[in-house]
Amino acid sequence: MVQSNEERIKFANDEVIGKGNLRIVNEIFAANYVAHAGGKNYRGHQFVRRFIGELRSAIPDIRVMKVEILTHSGDTIVWQRTLRGTHKANMTGIPPSGQKIEWIEMVVTRFDSEKIAEEWVVSELAGRLLSKPPC
Repeated sequence: MVQSNEERIKFANDEVIGKGNLRIVNEIFAANYVAHAGGKNYRGHQFVRRFIGELRSAIPDIRVMKVEILTHSGDTIVWQRTLRGTHKANMTGIPPSGQKIEWIEMVVTRFDSEKIAEEWVVSELAGRLLSKPPC
């Protein structure tokens, strides 16, 4: 059984991103979940399912290479993940490149009643998808 919030973050990454297990979204994320990314706010379980579905469609071999907890205070954890995969399908209007990509995301996660309630995410993904492979 998952005990600490740090373990919950690692479990969520393994199950939801790594395995595409969307059946457990309700167990991990609060009903009023909010993600802040790119100057926008995204809300709810449907957003999580849709985004992970799009991500795994565009990068079907996606792997969470590393989850590193940087610091925590109370119900908030600052952490970083490294992801890797092959860009095989359209992602947010960016056509597939067929290239292997690796990117880092910085995340601040706030928990409420042992569920992820709010996250602030800064990701290198769009930059990696748009960059040209070296010659």
